[in-house]
Amino acid sequence: MDWFGASNAFFEFGMFSVSHFAVLGVFVSIISALFLCRKILREGQWRKSEILITCSFILFEAVNHFWMYKHGLWKLGRSLPLELCNIAVILSVILLLTKNRLVFELLFFLALAGASQAIITPALTYGFPHFRFFHFFYSHMMVVWVTLYFVWAKGYFISFMSVLKIVGFINLLLPAILFMNNVSEGNYWFLRHKPSSHSILDILGPYPWYIFSLEGILIGVSFIAWLITRQWNRRPASSAVQGAWLSSQGFIRPPFRAPFLTGRNESLRNTDE
Repeated sequence: MDWFGASNAFFEFGMFSVSHFAVLGVFVSIISALFLCRKILREGQWRKSEILITCSFILFEAVNHFWMYKHGLWKLGRSLPLELCNIAVILSVILLLTKNRLVFELLFFLALAGASQAIITPALTYGFPHFRFFHFFYSHMMVVWVTLYFVWAKGYFISFMSVLKIVGFINLLLPAILFMNNVSEGNYWFLRHKPSSHSILDILGPYPWYIFSLEGILIGVSFIAWLITRQWNRRPASSAVQGAWLSSQGFIRPPFRAPFLTGRNESLRNTDE
């Protein structure tokens, strides 16, 4: 079972290799399918599928921890689910089970700025067809797909307050991650050093300046995402539930719909009923 072994001697990952481009092709294809089938997704009952995806998240993570334990690779400083993409997986599971809107807001930005970047420039050493290859890309791609499913099928949306929430969420977690890194000599969030493999961090400056660059990227990407939706949104959403939710957040202006996300001639509706 070399595909489940500890060595990557025969499974070394190459960025923008054939296998990587194949994964990117699947990633984009599923996104396109979700958008093109958004009417079907809205009208259908997909609760069993949501539960199935939730179980697949849990199963993949359980097998991944078993793999680390089996090969003596489970370490306090690198195996806890504290990375942003691990947190995104946890949020995805919670969102699929509860359909909580705050969870969606946090997940939206983690999927956009975190999981998407990880898919394009993976910090990965195991290539196809190793288990770690499938675990890495399945988890990251599914986080993005779940997020877009809730946008296009469930009518969930972001607001300016969403930007403030994700920035606050990350900065509230930051001291805990720094403490855990210090206790375990780990490198969660790459706060101690850059990954050994090539990644986007290579162009963000030396330590510790790339950390501030990452913070700036998070704020910038989150703000731009909100600006894009605000720029394209011109008609109020038809859902009274969404309006009440925005009012509860302290907004005066009504929520807007995003034609580039929901389809220009379709009303944004809430299906979380």
